[in-house]
Amino acid sequence: MYVLLRLLVNAAALWVATQVVSGISFTGDWALLFGVALVFGALNVAVRPVLLILTLPFLLVTLGFFLLVLNAVMLLLTSAVSDALGLGFHVEGFWSAFLGALVVSVVSFVLTLFVGSETRHAHRS
Repeated sequence: MYVLLRLLVNAAALWVATQVVSGISFTGDWALLFGVALVFGALNVAVRPVLLILTLPFLLVTLGFFLLVLNAVMLLLTSAVSDALGLGFHVEGFWSAFLGALVVSVVSFVLTLFVGSETRHAHRS
């Protein structure tokens, strides 16, 4: 159930980024957007930990602000893999990825707060 909720949150956050950031586009239906969210989640599970370890000195020196750059890189990777799979998700350049990563992070955080509180209430009942 948790994986499905994360998939929905990621799909919604990516959709908001396509609506808000001019350099991020998506041409497809909701099924393809769920595919993009699945790619995004898989890359975050498989690639992000490696990047975190490799960039640890930058993370320490910048007091964590380099995470914003890593998030942009993850969005660019998602774009590349999605393009290769024909999912219709494209990010045009680093600054679009940077702004898109900020949007995705904020939307994911807010939705996770909402979904998390709903999940906790369901477990208490």
